[in-house]
Amino acid sequence: MLNLPHDLYTAKQTRELDLIVTEQHNVSTAKLMARAGSAALSAIKNYWPQAERLLIICGTGNNGGDGFELARQAIEAGYRVVIYQVSDDEMSAETVAARDALLASGTQIQKFEDTLPSTDVIIDALLGTGLNRAIEGEYKAAIEAINDNKRAPVLSLDVPSGLHADTGSAMDIAVKATICLSFIGLNKGLFIGEGPNYSGSVCFDSLDIPSALYKQFPPIARRVSLENDGALLAPRERTGHKGLYGHLLIIGGDHGMPGAARVAAEAGARVGSGLVSIATREVHSPILNQARPELMCYGVEDTNDVDPLIERANSLTVGPGLGQCNWGEELFQKAIASNLPMVVDADALNMLSKKPQHYDNWVLTPHPGEAARLLGCTSAEIQADRFKAVEELQKRYGGVAVLKGSGTLIYNGTTPTRLSTWGNPGMGSGGMGDVLAGIIGGLLAQGFPLMDAACVGVTLHGMAADKAAEQDGERGMLAMDLIPHLRHLANLIY
Repeated sequence: MLNLPHDLYTAKQTRELDLIVTEQHNVSTAKLMARAGSAALSAIKNYWPQAERLLIICGTGNNGGDGFELARQAIEAGYRVVIYQVSDDEMSAETVAARDALLASGTQIQKFEDTLPSTDVIIDALLGTGLNRAIEGEYKAAIEAINDNKRAPVLSLDVPSGLHADTGSAMDIAVKATICLSFIGLNKGLFIGEGPNYSGSVCFDSLDIPSALYKQFPPIARRVSLENDGALLAPRERTGHKGLYGHLLIIGGDHGMPGAARVAAEAGARVGSGLVSIATREVHSPILNQARPELMCYGVEDTNDVDPLIERANSLTVGPGLGQCNWGEELFQKAIASNLPMVVDADALNMLSKKPQHYDNWVLTPHPGEAARLLGCTSAEIQADRFKAVEELQKRYGGVAVLKGSGTLIYNGTTPTRLSTWGNPGMGSGGMGDVLAGIIGGLLAQGFPLMDAACVGVTLHGMAADKAAEQDGERGMLAMDLIPHLRHLANLIY
């Protein structure tokens, strides 16, 4: 995904882009189909150079037209091609023309059958980006047949058929692609919700539309990256010292949960906070820094004892292991009263859901379950439209909302939503959220604005997890496995 565009669009926007290209730039739909066929053939040659046999399954929309055009070009290039057409619905004039050109070459188009023949690559050209209803009938049977295939890889054109291009939800069923080749504009649904389960490896081709067009057409969202968001990670002055790089205070670690605060603290230190302190239970303070003596740990039984610690801090991370008792609630309220920039995570989010407050100087980092409590709905509703959920979180609570999960979203209420394509399933273990909360807190301590801290923090977090997976695999990954990679990544781009 490193070479993908950063801008993301809705299905409506990509259709509008397509329309502008055809109406204002004199590039016909037929020519775009020819370019899509050529791009798909190039992808097949690139990803499966030994392939000789192709099975192309076409629908009756323009996505099917791309498939018919691919079939014609592939036959000319010497491939053995079998083409199935699903449904007899009415076609656009351009799709009819692509099909007729294929038929004119002497190639037969077969009616779809439930049992697919042996092939080297299956091409899914069934449905495009406009799908907004559940899959049924022949299309459902075709998708089931593609997914039941266990031998040949699958190339989906534009989006995997059955995947909602905006929400990333499968419309009852969707093709599980090996590669998804997106055209003209990347759809946001490829990267959120269930999208990554179906999209496989995403690649992109602009079909040579004028680059100036993208500058005139604002995206709905943008992917995060260090090269675009990491300007504040520039090299430090040679005369720098710890006093210039901020003091992060972690507030958390109720009885039985000191590890969460410890994980967050080391993460904050590893991304460059000059000083990191932990305010926790008295019983925990002597042991929390044994493996990392650079951390300063303070026992706070009387919650008033946190006041001088807050006064010395530049930023706060509140919530890791905080618990749900009065002790944690009083510490959370003192943090809010400080007016310091802060990260609100874990138990503090659950407290906030019970006593909602609006504050413009915090970063909220809920996972879908916590987001559901904050918005008074279900996790399924959050996942059904993650963009809507992150916008509502920010509107209701202020500051910057970070909705964690596959395709983490970041929103501040004014600029386009940001989306992370970093990270992997190995992050599904305890303590990963504490790492992120510490990273963002450490960046805030160094003076990063809230949105920058959130975007860079999410990026470093996901990239560190990908490095850990590359080194030792996803299964069994622990939160502290990310820590050794954070320092390197925080110094990576310069």
